[in-house]
Amino acid sequence: MTTYQERVLDGASPVDLVVALYDGIIRFLYAAIAAVERSDVAGRRAAVKRALAIFIHLQARLRMDIGGRPAQVLSEFYASMFALTLQASLAASPRRFEEVISSVRTIRDAWRQVAADQALTPPAGPRPPRLSQPAPDSDLASRWTA
Repeated sequence: MTTYQERVLDGASPVDLVVALYDGIIRFLYAAIAAVERSDVAGRRAAVKRALAIFIHLQARLRMDIGGRPAQVLSEFYASMFALTLQASLAASPRRFEEVISSVRTIRDAWRQVAADQALTPPAGPRPPRLSQPAPDSDLASRWTA
């Protein structure tokens, strides 16, 4: 990874990092397609190996105890994409690689939406003090409290 890419990811949120991993899978699967088209078996295997490593990494980082059903669904998705990627590689099939890319892209876009929603939500933490509501019969000076 280049220095620029490392610096871009330094300040990334956990969701941004997940999106970057999906982007990596997509990039490596396109590299596998290009290798198939040039009859480069070693290049295809290398690209597939890197995509599979990302699927393994994503699946290994799932927290089933915290994530519940969504984590289970993601685990099944990663296992399925892993198997489909192996099948695409074995068949040297650009069409099958494209199917995996399409599925990964769908999930990646959902994570991008999560990242966008998080960017719009103010961070949790201390909030500015709220002004209390005055009692109906209190005087003006006692209405404002921190």
